Amino acid sequence: MELDYIEDYNGLEENIVRLFNFNKAEAIKFRDLLKETVIDKKQKLDLSQVDFVNTNNCNLIFGLFKTDEGILTKDNQTFFCILTLDGFIKMIKLLEPFCNKEKKGYQYLYDIDSPTELLFSPSAN
Repeated sequence: MELDYIEDYNGLEENIVRLFNFNKAEAIKFRDLLKETVIDKKQKLDLSQVDFVNTNNCNLIFGLFKTDEGILTKDNQTFFCILTLDGFIKMIKLLEPFCNKEKKGYQYLYDIDSPTELLFSPSAN
């Protein structure tokens, strides 16, 4: 699984933090780690510390917050995905299809009006 950041991908000042290039087994590991760390233990999940995630040009840290804010950054290198508990529970549900069988599609992992989206895609497209 790889992580990268694409700035202004469509010319409309919209950005993407992308988790991509993974198979079903890695999707399951990611889902389980997110659930165990953030939802069950209520701790931050720093993807730079996850052995099966290759952080290319950025890092992503997941954490609980009182409101759903999506992805925030100050430097376009370290990103924080901050959501409520319900927001992370919804994210886990969005990950399920990738854990049930090998898929070719993609999924945005939250629906928040934010300049930076979080994309989950098994391929690099």
